[in-house]
Parts: sequence; C-alpha cells; structure tokens
Amino acid sequence: MPAFDQLDVDNRRVLVRVDFNVPLRGHGDAREVADDTRIRAALPTLRALLDRDARLIVCSHLGRPKGRYAEDLSMGPVAGRLAELLERPVRLPDEVVGDGVTKLVNDTRAGEVVLLENLRFEPGEEANDLDFARALAKLCDAYVNDAFGASHRAHASVVGVPQLVRDHAPGLLMSAELQALGRLVEGIEHPFVAVVGGAKVSDKLGVLVALTERLSAGDAIVIGGAMANTFLLARGRELGGSLVERDLLGACKRVFDKASARDVRVILPVDLRCGSGLDAREATIVAVGDGVAGDSLALDIGPRSEASFAGVIATAKTVFWNGPMGVFENPAFAQGTLAMANAVAECPGYTLVGGGDSVAALNASGRAGDIDHVSTGGGASLEFIEGRELPGVTALAAAH
Repeated sequence: MPAFDQLDVDNRRVLVRVDFNVPLRGHGDAREVADDTRIRAALPTLRALLDRDARLIVCSHLGRPKGRYAEDLSMGPVAGRLAELLERPVRLPDEVVGDGVTKLVNDTRAGEVVLLENLRFEPGEEANDLDFARALAKLCDAYVNDAFGASHRAHASVVGVPQLVRDHAPGLLMSAELQALGRLVEGIEHPFVAVVGGAKVSDKLGVLVALTERLSAGDAIVIGGAMANTFLLARGRELGGSLVERDLLGACKRVFDKASARDVRVILPVDLRCGSGLDAREATIVAVGDGVAGDSLALDIGPRSEASFAGVIATAKTVFWNGPMGVFENPAFAQGTLAMANAVAECPGYTLVGGGDSVAALNASGRAGDIDHVSTGGGASLEFIEGRELPGVTALAAAH
C-alpha cells in the first residue's frame, strides 16, 4: 500500500474518509455527540495532515438516512465536536456535493477544515455510483481512507474515490487497525482466547467457523450473550423464553465438532442472570444445569460464569473480545460484560477489543487504557478475522 507519510499534501486539498458514525443525544439544535470515541480515533491522522499544511476536507456517513436528507442525521453536532477537539473552526456546507461545496472547498486554505454533510444523504454513496464518486474526487487532489469501520462496505467514498484519485493512502488509524488485526490472522501467539458475545449466532457464525479452523490445541472460544443460548440449547439445556435461533442448532453443533477435532475448547456459561423482560430491574441467578423456567429470559452470564471465563482469559497470550455478555444497557444485566472488560484488561497477553458494546463496557469500567488495541470497526473487524476481503482496503492497494 502507498505510505501515508509520503503522500504529497502541502497546500493541497485532501479528502479524508473517516468513520464519524457516532451516537447522538438530544433533539433539534440541542443535539450533541454522546460518544466521541470514533472522532478521537481519527485525530492523529487529521492533525498530521494539518501539520503538513493540508487543506482538509473530511467526510463520513452518519446513521441510515437512506439516500435523502434527514435533519436529525445532519453532521452539525459532529462538526461542533470536531472543532472543539481540533481547536480550530470546522466549516459545514449544507449539502454533500454541488457548486456551493466546490466553491467552499476551493476557497479553503492550508490548515483549514471542511466537514461535508452526511454522505448517505446522497443515494449514490451506498450504490457506489460512479458519478457521485467523480463529484467527490473533483473536490480533492489527494485521498486518505481512515475509516476502517466502513471499509467492509463497497461505497462510493470508500471504493470509488481511490480508483479516481491517483495520490491516495491509508490513514494512521487504518494502518494501525490492519496491523493489530493482522496479529489475529497470521503469527498468532498461543494460547489464543476468543471471547464472543452479542445477540445472534447468525451475526457471528462466520467468524466462529473461521476461528475453529485457525486455532489449535489449547486455544479456546468463550461464548456469552444471547447467542450462548442457542449453543446451550444445542447441548440440550432448557432456556425458557430466552432468545434462541432454532434454525442454527445444526450450525452450533458443527462448531462444537470442528473445535473438538482441533482440541479447541468451547466455553459456555454455567449460570445465567435471568429476568422477566429486557427492562427487568432485578436478576435471578439460575444454574444452567437447572434450566431456565417458564417464560423467564436469560439476559446475562452469572457470577460463576464470570469466574470461569476470567480464568480462561488469564492464561491467554492473545485475546480477542467482540460482543457483550448480556443486555449491557440495563444495569441489572451489565455485570457480566463489565467483568469481561476487567478480565481482558488484566490479561498479560496481547489484547484486542472490537464492537460498540464491548468498547462501551471498557470505557465504563475505566480499563480502555489497559487494552493493547481497541478497534473502531465492529463488522469490519469480524470480516477481516473471518478472512473476507474488505473492499475499502482492496481499493487502496489495487488502485496504487
């Protein structure tokens, strides 16, 4: 890939694709960024370009406006927070491309910043429309992709633009993500422990299968969250009214078989925190062997499971964690996820965490600084580890 530090940016218009798809809170003019983790992650790249006198044009998507303007998904709050963090003005046009945007960008001087409106206001973004990619490419002399979290999507700003702009490179965050995740694909230090959670087996099945084919004797896959329910059901446990994916019981059994053939341990919860619904205020601890009764729901791993999972993690030389252990947004069922945050943070091996809820748990526990790499890409991280091609990464290399 072309090198970021060799890209000629002096007094040139540099379009930087970032992932500022951040949560917002409030309404109307009172909207503000609720979590600026992704904005902060891009700051090293943006500051490096500004220090080299680039004329900075930043672009990102936000939410799912489906190709049309949506006031509550305007980049206004993001522009405000970015300006605070960069300690300089950030100008926001009222559209993504057009004559007004072109004039604003061309009038931008070295060291100044423009943030384009939400890319997904334009239907050509998600469609990877050539005309829209050309309109973006005309705004710049050089292109930088620092949006690892969006690089598993073949969208115009990710794939189309680098094919049209000769001078391009990955940003510092993109390079760091590829280097860190590469340690989970090639040259793994064993024992390797993958901690996988979340709601659905279907969301993580690909990476689970890939891991069972890549890991070796002594490694382990730790499974929590609602997806553990389906694995428990595949082993004959009673789950009451808990979320399960009965159509994937066969897939779970295949994961067990593949892991067993390679002497890889699959670690499941031994107890669960259960409640009457997602908004329940109290948790009842139930042993897996006793089964979940009636319409009760398994909503978190229990304290014995926390200790079991932590014990496995403590022995690892490499840990990958993606996905919560329960309904993390409900304090009554957040303990299992917070326990994993602490266990991964205390592991002396190489640790990598990805996924919004996992990162939120790290931040809530105050342990994010104890992790070797916190990935900004949830789905992109999983697809990379699974071994699938990331279109945004391929475009940077193929167009060089």
